[in-house]
Amino acid sequence: MYDECRQRVWAYVVSRAGRQVADEVVSETFAIAWRRLDDVPEPALPWLLGVARNVLRDNVRAELRREAMAGELRAWVEGDVADQVTERMGVLRALAALHEDDREILVLVAWHGLRPKEAAKVIGCSSAAYRVRLHRARKRLRQAMEAAGESPHEPAAERPKSRVRNLSEEWS
Repeated sequence: MYDECRQRVWAYVVSRAGRQVADEVVSETFAIAWRRLDDVPEPALPWLLGVARNVLRDNVRAELRREAMAGELRAWVEGDVADQVTERMGVLRALAALHEDDREILVLVAWHGLRPKEAAKVIGCSSAAYRVRLHRARKRLRQAMEAAGESPHEPAAERPKSRVRNLSEEWS
């Protein structure tokens, strides 16, 4: 099977992903075929090409995960990590001090990125009622942050730039 199909599987992978990854994907494809030898139909080529396609797709997903993780790490490295952690903890403490309904209203907009109209559907109220609740929840968050010693109105030049600050600004 290996001698009959290797070149064609390799050519398929090269046509999809280039020569740089072809040898690795072909090796993985035949390793899977070896482990699942009883599952390999006759003729084997279409099955092998399907396995190679899946291996390529898994490699692409893994690369996307690595890039996403690297992006997250770069975001953490910007500025002083201690300041970001302290600020994040302050926002989270203030958020935890709020009633569950207020937290949900704020999180739908800030963390889940919903528009007030969309968030209103989740809550089960009108868009106007949601906006009023959001305004009140933001006010209570601001008060909770001030009570905890965090100042959501501190001048931007004095505050560290971070993703957490962006969330707290959306809430206040």
